[in-house]
Amino acid sequence: MIEVYAEDEALTAEEEQCIRTACETALSMESAAGDITVLVAGPDHIRQLNRDFRNVDRVTDVLTFPSREGEDLPGSPDGYLGDIMICRSRAVEQAEEYGHSLSRELAFLAVHGTLHILGYDHMNEAEEQIMRARQRTILERIGETR
Repeated sequence: MIEVYAEDEALTAEEEQCIRTACETALSMESAAGDITVLVAGPDHIRQLNRDFRNVDRVTDVLTFPSREGEDLPGSPDGYLGDIMICRSRAVEQAEEYGHSLSRELAFLAVHGTLHILGYDHMNEAEEQIMRARQRTILERIGETR
């Protein structure tokens, strides 16, 4: 189950469904199952968490908190995979900057976060290429292309 909550920023029903569909599709295409909570947070909250957990004192677009990390991904005995935080105002800025829709940007961030929860990363060029390819394939499946 994918739960989507909005904190400070308004979230339309369409945006909420876009995020839910992106997460569900990513899980399905990765043959994974489990629960994810997505919190659409304001810039102050996401900046604080980015600072506290990553030692990066700036607003970011998405943060991911897997329930488990390590070789035994993707799974958890209780089925809970983790949390994703998306900054809607940052997504709005990026959609405008990249010249695509807000729904495409929200879907991208939700897919990106879901893949992180499932153990994907982009710490080096090889990992980044693999993750980008998976993101592109999933976004194409749900019709959110550039």
